[in-house]
Amino acid sequence: MTNYILSPSDFSFLWEECKRCFYLKLVRKFNRPSSPFPNIFGIIDREMRAYFMWKETAAMTPDLPPGLMIFGEKWVQSAPIHLDGHTATCTIRGKLDAVLQFDDGSYGVIDFKTSDIKAVSLQLYARQLRAYAYALEHPAPGKFTLSPISHMGLLAFTPESYTAEGTSRSMLSGSLKWHPIQPDDESLLSFLDEVLTVLELPEPPAADPKCEWCQYREASRQNGL
Repeated sequence: MTNYILSPSDFSFLWEECKRCFYLKLVRKFNRPSSPFPNIFGIIDREMRAYFMWKETAAMTPDLPPGLMIFGEKWVQSAPIHLDGHTATCTIRGKLDAVLQFDDGSYGVIDFKTSDIKAVSLQLYARQLRAYAYALEHPAPGKFTLSPISHMGLLAFTPESYTAEGTSRSMLSGSLKWHPIQPDDESLLSFLDEVLTVLELPEPPAADPKCEWCQYREASRQNGL
């Protein structure tokens, strides 16, 4: 039985951008070339994690129960997931951003973002966070586990102004907004059912008409390259 190792980071955009590219990565082990990611976003996210570590949740938002941020980046891996009607299984494996521990004994999964989160993006990120939560509550043997996961969401920083102190130091400031995401295993499993349906196809699905990578590959073939 084939077991596909699924990265939650692919659930948000790769799957939506092109199911053919998703299939080629998982089934044929043929990845897209890596795209450059501006280092500044990683630096800001890292500093946000460092700032909030061991701070009370009230410092993030009043919408969370009382508690503390207790972990930064953590690798998680679920046990193989068996879904009715499929011959293949799948395993969720990835690195979550941060974990909260609430005073009532439950936990939260959060992701730090440096952007203005739109409603469409929030729906895509929801899959990612629900996958991390599922892996925490249904871990592979010996893997990191916490339960129950009662809250999850994005803590987004939107830069709005720039100030400088003399000629050697400057600062960005802006708004901080909490975007809650409801735990929903049923929605996640329904999504994984759709994913396995594609991965079990004997041939890659058609390219998305807007996929620039597929357009490039097709143009190369047409030009004998």
